[in-house]
Amino acid sequence: MNQRRIVITGLGMITPHGTGKEKSWECLVEGRPAVKKITHFDPDGLPCQIAAEVPDFEIDNFIDTKEQKKMDRFIHLGLAAATMAMEDSGLKVTESNAYRIGVIVGSGIGGLGAIERYTQILNEKGHKRVSPFFIPMTIINLTAGQISIRFGVKGPNSAIATACASGTHSIGDAFKLIQNGTADAMICGGTEAVITPLGIAGFTSMKALSTRNDAPEKASRPFDKDRDGFVMGEGAGILVLEELEHAVKRGARIYAEVIGYGLNSDAYHITSPSPNGEGAAKCMESALRDADIRPEEVNYINAHGTSTKYGDELETVAIKTVFSKHAYKLYVRSTKSMIGHLLGASGGVEAAICALSILNKVAPPTINLDNPDSGCDLDYVAHRAISVDINIAMSNSFGFGGTNACIIFKRFDRS
Repeated sequence: MNQRRIVITGLGMITPHGTGKEKSWECLVEGRPAVKKITHFDPDGLPCQIAAEVPDFEIDNFIDTKEQKKMDRFIHLGLAAATMAMEDSGLKVTESNAYRIGVIVGSGIGGLGAIERYTQILNEKGHKRVSPFFIPMTIINLTAGQISIRFGVKGPNSAIATACASGTHSIGDAFKLIQNGTADAMICGGTEAVITPLGIAGFTSMKALSTRNDAPEKASRPFDKDRDGFVMGEGAGILVLEELEHAVKRGARIYAEVIGYGLNSDAYHITSPSPNGEGAAKCMESALRDADIRPEEVNYINAHGTSTKYGDELETVAIKTVFSKHAYKLYVRSTKSMIGHLLGASGGVEAAICALSILNKVAPPTINLDNPDSGCDLDYVAHRAISVDINIAMSNSFGFGGTNACIIFKRFDRS
């Protein structure tokens, strides 16, 4: 029996470059930085005062006013991105197929903004002023829940909370559910919105964030010797995955095919990668085995590339371990150089970018890579996008707690 093939038929993106895949793709190809001084709150007094905020999200275009109040911003963004992905795919949910379509959407942290706001209300005004919707607006699975309610999707419904790997794990798990016949289509990806006082303060206390407040557009600089931490971003990336024949039968447009998925754990430290990038390397190898391809067949890697000292170095070491001499023939790039680190949403957004890169035969650049660190000697597509025929792309996501995820995409070929 032939294994079921899974393709991408819909993309929904909300990023610090804007709402919609067209805005994001145009800015990515142009190499435009999206990092600025924080406007969501007054950051004065914090060591880090910069972030990559979504600039143009019009919530009224996606969610009724009454319903908005029942959701935190991370749900707003996820539901809006899912709406765009479903419109893009043209997939219709009916009584006959509702139980064959599911949702898996992850988030690293969830409704931190609502938690901050209602903690203050509780302390200042008492428990009676806490909204009855407080719990549903903060818990991570409510993005998937709201998406299923909006579209009447009754198949598998889940939420992944694996820190910065949440979006990639969500897509990978959705891929496997279709592959094993549990579903025919899945709405999947990640969403995050924690550019809040507590979110920034918490990561600042860990010494994880860049404090290049005087030049925010240059703050996120993966693989560069002068990097000083990552930049917080927000947004959502949602994909519609379908079994191939299901998609072909309804005449769907196909962006790319999903062919492999790997996941594992460093089992080493709560925040630091394992020595020599062992966990990341094993995860990439697992994805290659799942896809049943040789390392030499990959020609593009969307790196996790957060702009942190050890993260960038050890991911580079891991790539060399897996790909050996072929590592120097790969195009390895970091989206986060432009839009910052979207935490649990990053894997969803970066999967969408991989699909667009394959479709458009363009590799967006890694910006701010002015002086590559000594251990970072691969081709990171510095400064400018390049035209390249991408046949197979790999996307990496690594999260706190040592959780790793890797997914592989291929140019669609009907044969």
